[in-house]
Amino acid sequence: MTQAPTPTADTVRRLVRSLLRESTAATPGPDVRPVAAGGEHSAWWVGTRYVLRLASDREAAARMRRELRLRDLARPHLPVTVPAGVAHGEWAPGLTCALDVVIPGGTAEEHDVSAVGEADLAGLLTGLREVPVRQAETLGVPRIPPRSLEALRRMAVPAAERLAVADEFDPAPLLHFTSPGAVQLAAQPGTAVLVHHDLKGEHLVVSADGRVRGVLDWTDAAVGDPAEDIAGLALAVGSGAAVRAATLAGYGVRPCLRGLWLARCDAVLRLTDRLDGRDDRPLPLLRTQLRRAWETILLERVSDLRDDDADGQA
Repeated sequence: MTQAPTPTADTVRRLVRSLLRESTAATPGPDVRPVAAGGEHSAWWVGTRYVLRLASDREAAARMRRELRLRDLARPHLPVTVPAGVAHGEWAPGLTCALDVVIPGGTAEEHDVSAVGEADLAGLLTGLREVPVRQAETLGVPRIPPRSLEALRRMAVPAAERLAVADEFDPAPLLHFTSPGAVQLAAQPGTAVLVHHDLKGEHLVVSADGRVRGVLDWTDAAVGDPAEDIAGLALAVGSGAAVRAATLAGYGVRPCLRGLWLARCDAVLRLTDRLDGRDDRPLPLLRTQLRRAWETILLERVSDLRDDDADGQA
C-alpha cells in the first residue's frame, strides 16, 4: 500500500495552483486550512470558495475516482446540490485529489431542517431511486445486500441493557420489538436502489432557513436497501422528519419502519461501543443520535403491512 506523505499548507497551496494552472510566483497563494472533520482522506479549505480532498491510500483513491463519476450520473436526478468538481489529479503517486466548489450553508448538526427542508429530503430520496442502477454499477458502485434486522436486534438488546446500567437509556421500548416484528420488516426482494449510505448530519448542507441545499461525500454510495438512507436521516434529522420525508418520496410503511428500527439499533450499538472504548466518535453526538432515533412517531402504531409495501411504494 502506498504510504501517503503528510500534507502541509505549503504543499496544498502548490497543489491548488497546479490544479488551477496558476503561476507559482505571482502571489503568495490562497489561504488554506485543514477541515476539522475526519475521514478517509485529508480535506482542506481553500479560501472560501473551494475544498480540496486528498486520498490517503489506494483504496480511498479508487473510491474518490468512482465518486467523481457517480456524482455526474446522479446530479441530473437530484433537486439538491451535488458537489461540483473544478479539477482533479494526483497529489502523490497513485493517490488522487479533487478540488470542489463549496456548497454554502451549515450542516444538519448546526441548523434544524424545516418542513420545506423535509420536502428537499423527499426529493433527494426520490431522485436516488431514479438514478439508473445498471449505469451506477457500470461505474463500479458496489451492490450491498440488506442487513438482517433480526441479527441487529439481537445485538442491540444486550447493548441496551448495558446502557441502562450506565443510566443512558431505557431498554423497555427495544425489548418490546420482538423477533417476529424484526422478521416482518426484512428487506423485500427487488427493492434495491442507489443509496448514499452515509446520510449523517455533517453530510447534509442546510441553510439557516432550514432548507437542505446539498449532500456531501458520496464515497460510500452503493446499490442496496433504501431503508439505509431512511435510517441515516433518522439519525441526522430525527425519526419524525425522516419518515415524513420518506413518505413524501413514496415509500410505504415497511421501508419506513425498517429504516426507523435500523437507526434505533445502530444508535444503541454505537453509543455502547463508545462507552466501552470501541468507538471514538463524540459522546454528545452519539447521545443526540440516540434521542433522534428513538423519537416516537405515529407510524409505529401500524401493525398491518400491506403487500403493496413490498416494492417500497405507498
